[in-house]
Amino acid sequence: MEPPDAPARTRGAPRLLLLAVLLAAHPDAQAEVHLSVPPLVEVMRGKSVILNCTPTGAHDHYVLEWFLTDRSGARPRLASAEMQGSELQVTMHDTRGRSPPYQLDSQGSLVLAEAQVGDERDYVCVVRAGAAGTAEATARLNVFAKPEATEVSPNKGTLSVMEDSAQEIATCNSRNGNPVPKITWYRNGQRLEVPVEMNPKGYMTSRTVREASGLLSLTSTLYLRLRKDDRDASFHCAAHYSLPKGRHGRLDSPTFHLTLHYPTEHVQFWLGSPSTPAGWVREGDTVQLLCRGDGSPSPEYTLFRLQDEQEKVLNANFEGNLTLEGVTRGQSGTYGCRVEDYDAADDVQLSKTLELRVAYLDPLELSEGKVLSLPLNSSAVVNCSVHGLPTPALRWTKDSTPLGDGPMLSLSSITFDSNGTYICEASLPTVPVLSRTQNFTLLVQGLPELRAAEIEPKADGSWREGDEVTLICSTRGHPEPKLSWSQLGGSPAEPIPGRQGWVSSSLTLKVTSALSRDGISCEASNPHGNKRHVFHFGTVSPQTSQAGVAVMAVAVSVGLLLLVVAVFYCMRRKGGPGCRRRREKGAPPPGEPELSHSGSERPEQTGLLMGGASGGARGGSGGFRDEC
Repeated sequence: MEPPDAPARTRGAPRLLLLAVLLAAHPDAQAEVHLSVPPLVEVMRGKSVILNCTPTGAHDHYVLEWFLTDRSGARPRLASAEMQGSELQVTMHDTRGRSPPYQLDSQGSLVLAEAQVGDERDYVCVVRAGAAGTAEATARLNVFAKPEATEVSPNKGTLSVMEDSAQEIATCNSRNGNPVPKITWYRNGQRLEVPVEMNPKGYMTSRTVREASGLLSLTSTLYLRLRKDDRDASFHCAAHYSLPKGRHGRLDSPTFHLTLHYPTEHVQFWLGSPSTPAGWVREGDTVQLLCRGDGSPSPEYTLFRLQDEQEKVLNANFEGNLTLEGVTRGQSGTYGCRVEDYDAADDVQLSKTLELRVAYLDPLELSEGKVLSLPLNSSAVVNCSVHGLPTPALRWTKDSTPLGDGPMLSLSSITFDSNGTYICEASLPTVPVLSRTQNFTLLVQGLPELRAAEIEPKADGSWREGDEVTLICSTRGHPEPKLSWSQLGGSPAEPIPGRQGWVSSSLTLKVTSALSRDGISCEASNPHGNKRHVFHFGTVSPQTSQAGVAVMAVAVSVGLLLLVVAVFYCMRRKGGPGCRRRREKGAPPPGEPELSHSGSERPEQTGLLMGGASGGARGGSGGFRDEC
C-alpha cells in the first residue's frame, strides 16, 4: 500500500529534472553569494574601527547594506552601496545622531571613527546579488575602556576589636571602565577571600553604576571582624579590567592602616635617659621616665612618687612621659606609673614602679694644703677624704704611676726624687663617667745634691798643656741651689730635660800645669749648705811641638857659633886678603922669632885665645899685630 503523498512526489520529480537540465544548458547562471565578515571586533575606546564586509565570487551587480541591531530588536539601515560595473555607489541613510557619523569606504566597509561604548552593537551586512541570491552576516563590536585610578576610602573612625560582628573597613571605587572591572581586597599583600554574603567574620558588597558616558563604575565595600594583630596591618584594594585580545590589567589603590581600639594588656615603665647598666644616673643630669601601655588609643597615664607609702602625683598626660631636669640626690626614690584603661581585663596589672638612684660625688679634701714642704729623709702621711654614692674608690698616682689604693698616702725616707705632684682620684665603679681628682705638690728641703761628669783622659792616659776640656756639674735641691766655678767662664745653670729638679752648668778651658797642681772646682749652695767637687788632671806634659822648636833653636845657635870660629881661625893661619903684617915700634928685627912663639908649642892657639887684648899689650912693647 503506497503512502498518501506518493502521487505528489511522483508528479514533482519531472519538474526538478527539468530545472536541472535548464541550469546545465545556461553556463552563465551565477552561483549563490557568500560574505566574509569578522564575527567579533574589539577596539579601545576612542580608537577608529573598520567593519569589513566582502562578497565572495564574481558579481557584476549587487547591493550592499549595513544595518544596526538596536536593543529593541529593530534593524535601522545605516548605509548602502550599489556595485555598478567596477565602482561602488555609496549612500548614507541613518547616522543615528552619531558624531562623528558612520562612513562607508570604497570597499563597502563600515567605518566608526572614535569608537564609543554606545557603539557596542551587532552590525549586519546584507548583500543582494539578484539571481545569485541574498546573503547576510553579523559583526559584533566590543569597545574596551581602561578605568580611572583606583580610589579607596578607609574608615576614619576608631574600630574596636571587642566587637563580635564585622565592621566596615573601607570602600573601593573603580570608575569609568568598560566592561565593568572586578575589585579584590588585600591585607599585608595577601588577597582576602571574602564572600559576598553577609556573615560575622567578613564579607564585601558591590554596586555597579552606568555613567552618562555609557562607562561603568564599580563600588566595593569591605566588612571584617578585626583582631588586635590588625593594628599594624596594611590594607588596599585592586581593580582588574579587561583589554582586547584576552588581555587584562590591574590598578592598585594606595595602602592604608586602621585605627583600632583595644584594651591594655601589658605596661612598661623605664628610664629613658642615659643610665648605667646598674640603673644609676648622675646628679645634675636630665632624667626621663617613660611609661607605655599596649592599648589603643593611648590611655591617660598618671605618674607619681611614693613617699611614706603615699602616692604623690607628679604628672598626668596621654604621652606617659615625666622629665626631671637637673636631678639631685634628694630625688632618689621610688617612682610609679598607672595606666587609666577602664576596658582592660581585671587580671591585667596596670601599675609599674622603678627605683631612681642618683649617683653623686662631692669634691675631695686633702689633709695637707696644695703645697707640702718636708725636709730630706723625713716621712709623712697624707689623707684623702671623699663623700659619694655609690661608695667611691680612691687611688693615688704620681706622674701617671700608681702608688696605691685607698685614702691614705704614706711617704717615708723622702729624697729629692720624691718631689712632684701627687694626685688623689675618686671614681664610682658603677658610674664610669663620674670621677673627681685633687692634688698637692711635694717640695723636699735639703742640702744640695751635686754630681760631676768625670774627666775622660786622653788615649795615652795623660794630659798635655793646651788640651781643651769641658767640665759639667749638675745639682738639685730646694731651694734651688746656685752653681759656681773656681774660674770664670762657667755657663748659667739650666734645667736638664727629662730630669726633674736638676740643673747643670758647664765650663770649657785649656789644660795647664797650674790646673794639674791646683785642680778646678764647682760648688752648689743653698740655705741648707753647700757641696763642692774638685776636678784633677794628674800629670800634665809639655806640648810636643814647643820642645822640638827649642832644641832646634839651640842646635842652630851652636852651629853658627862654631862656623864663625872656624872662619876666623882659617883667616889667622893663612892670612886673608886685605890683611898685612905690620912691624910696630920696638919689634925685633926680621928673622928673629917672637917671644911668644918661643914659649909656646901652639902659637896659633895662643894668639887666638889672647885676642886683641894681648896684641894691644905687645904693641906697647913694639910687637906685631894683624890688621884686616
